[in-house]
Amino acid sequence: MSFQQGLSGLNAASKNLDVIGNNIANSGTYGAKGSRAEFSDVYAAALNGAGQNQIGIGTSLSTVAQQFTQGNITTTENPMDLAINGGGFFQVSDGTNPTRYSRNGQFKVSKDGFIVNNDGLKLMGYPANGAGVIQPGTAQPLQLPTGGIPPAVTSKVNVEFNLDSRLKTTAPGGGTGTGMDLKDSTTYNNATSMTVYDAKGQDVAVTFYFQRAADPSGAVPPNDVWNVYATANGTPFANTNPDANGNPTTPFTVITFPPTGGSPSDIGGAGLVPITMDVPAGTSTRGNPTLDIPGIQLDLTKVTENGSSFAVTSLTQDGYAPGQLTGIQVANDGIILARYSNGQSKPAGQVELANFRNPQGLQPLGGNVWIRTVGSGDAVVGVPGDGNMGSLQSGALEESNVDITAELVNMVTAQRAYQASAQTIKTQDQVLQTIVNLR
Repeated sequence: MSFQQGLSGLNAASKNLDVIGNNIANSGTYGAKGSRAEFSDVYAAALNGAGQNQIGIGTSLSTVAQQFTQGNITTTENPMDLAINGGGFFQVSDGTNPTRYSRNGQFKVSKDGFIVNNDGLKLMGYPANGAGVIQPGTAQPLQLPTGGIPPAVTSKVNVEFNLDSRLKTTAPGGGTGTGMDLKDSTTYNNATSMTVYDAKGQDVAVTFYFQRAADPSGAVPPNDVWNVYATANGTPFANTNPDANGNPTTPFTVITFPPTGGSPSDIGGAGLVPITMDVPAGTSTRGNPTLDIPGIQLDLTKVTENGSSFAVTSLTQDGYAPGQLTGIQVANDGIILARYSNGQSKPAGQVELANFRNPQGLQPLGGNVWIRTVGSGDAVVGVPGDGNMGSLQSGALEESNVDITAELVNMVTAQRAYQASAQTIKTQDQVLQTIVNLR
């Protein structure tokens, strides 16, 4: 008589309980994947190669299969927490051993600026150059910039506004070159200001004054002409020929509209092209000297003149002051944006993901990481959102995919299987005892 079947059943149920217990223990581990014990039946080989009435000799553990299904995504308050929504693994490395792969996105910044997990393994991806351009190629440890961002001098200014065609002429004498009084609002119709930046990143307040004038060409019907004056920190531009009182005597430029209004027909006598604006040096409201800003391209081609109130719809320029790193943000495509105190942001790198044809072939090492094996195949790398790679979600983590309810039911089933296998051994023992007691 054989105890083999019952003994193998006890071993199988015990290993199944081990797998279930491990799943339950990791139900709160972010990025953890549950496993399933898979068994196969065992038969003894027949002596002559045939055996139609063979009785099995039990079961054996065939494999412990990892279940790489998607876990729930939960949001957090930490922008360094990353969740993969879809396929793929984070790549982490210590720089010495083979690359490890993980679904746990609990990352932090080390003292050297590297993005690391709780075990100090560095997140891999593509770096960005000083201009914020991603440099694709071989993945390397991602390191955040520690310094600030240098200033950028203003080189382009784009403005959009509407001039009210219902306003009266305010140019003294009605001409186009008779000047204006900065302290007398009756010598101009409207004004608007914007900030530009010199080579040091110092802000310079530029104010534009708009003065309606008569058409000097004598055209019939007359065109609508607007003189534009400009000051920097209250100092008139040099080409406006300021007088002894500091008031401009000639316009910075002239905008001419057709009699029907709408878009301009000419700007500064050069047609409809951006004009050059040279901002003079001066003194800011804080008392510090500012540098001159030559050669700014000023685009006035989107200005309009209609019978509605003066309204500025856009004032943009490309300069900015220096800034310090204030935080980072990770986009869905894995690009890490560094945010600075001056409102600017630029890419600091991009996360690279890896995927496998057979993820179940990965070997778990503990610490929420796996390594590739022959069974998993080579890693296929790419950026989040491309191909079969999932997208990234910043400020979120992927929960374990373990279903506690299902595991508890499986535990009851495994427990009953263990008890039943124990009963077969007990019954075999009783039968054997009966045979021994025969006389």
